[in-house]
Amino acid sequence: MNVLEKLTGPIFERLAVDKRLIRVARAVGLPLGGTLFVGGQTIDETFRTVRTLNAQGRAVTIDCLGEFIHNVQDAKAITDECIDVLYRLEKEQVDGQISLKLTSVGVRLDPELALMQMERILEVALQLNRRVTINMEEYEMTESILKIFRVLQFSYPNLGVALQANLHRSRFDLDQLEPMTRIVKGAYTGSKEHYIEDKAMVDANYLLLVKQNLMKGRYTQIATHDDDMIEELLDFIRQADISDECFEFQMLQGMRPQRQKELVNSGYRVVVYVPHGVDWYTYLMRRLAERPANIRFTLLSMLRL
Repeated sequence: MNVLEKLTGPIFERLAVDKRLIRVARAVGLPLGGTLFVGGQTIDETFRTVRTLNAQGRAVTIDCLGEFIHNVQDAKAITDECIDVLYRLEKEQVDGQISLKLTSVGVRLDPELALMQMERILEVALQLNRRVTINMEEYEMTESILKIFRVLQFSYPNLGVALQANLHRSRFDLDQLEPMTRIVKGAYTGSKEHYIEDKAMVDANYLLLVKQNLMKGRYTQIATHDDDMIEELLDFIRQADISDECFEFQMLQGMRPQRQKELVNSGYRVVVYVPHGVDWYTYLMRRLAERPANIRFTLLSMLRL
């Protein structure tokens, strides 16, 4: 972690969860600079972004945002939003899938509630032949998330889950997962007991997890913006004669668009992670906390109103 990240990271993390600012952001709406990294607050806004990406040869995974769930009604509302997005994907024949956090469908309130809401989403997704990926969260939520995933995974072959390479436990969790896994480096931090702090070790673990998953014949969502990682994995894929149908590259909306284009032009499937919903503010603040280089670029764009 460099000096800028140490200074700005905690600031933007605090801003991300400031309830007053969240209320203001929801009332004001998504500013111009935010549209670089967020699809939109409404389905119509998000699908304008999605159609553009599809026209450029990129698929999408629409991340239905909703971290601040206070009651059962909130959880059901996010579930309904996910289902609406799935039907809209089908109606417009968009090359896309969805992602969500179990927090957004009530896992902190009651794991059984989250399980029931996921079943509602997955039944629709299965009928429409659309993939659904469960995002990973803080370490304290990992076991709850994977427990629900393990209950659902064999009934819903269209379901996947994210694993974080910066967690010690991920290499053990990988053995229990079917049939689809998204591998990320991991945005969360915590104690050394649970998290790998050394960047080189995280990178090595990332490559190990991706290669192991590919060799097991499981569909792998390779979520990285790192050129060195991409090139090493492409070499591995070619040498191991792994079919292009066994993996996809995933990148965040607004990140590395030229690299996305290069991968598409080389014939690889590229899926852009498109955040959607009224909780765009928290998502955006956390992206700025992770990548300080985005701060000036985004803030300048927001002033062009």
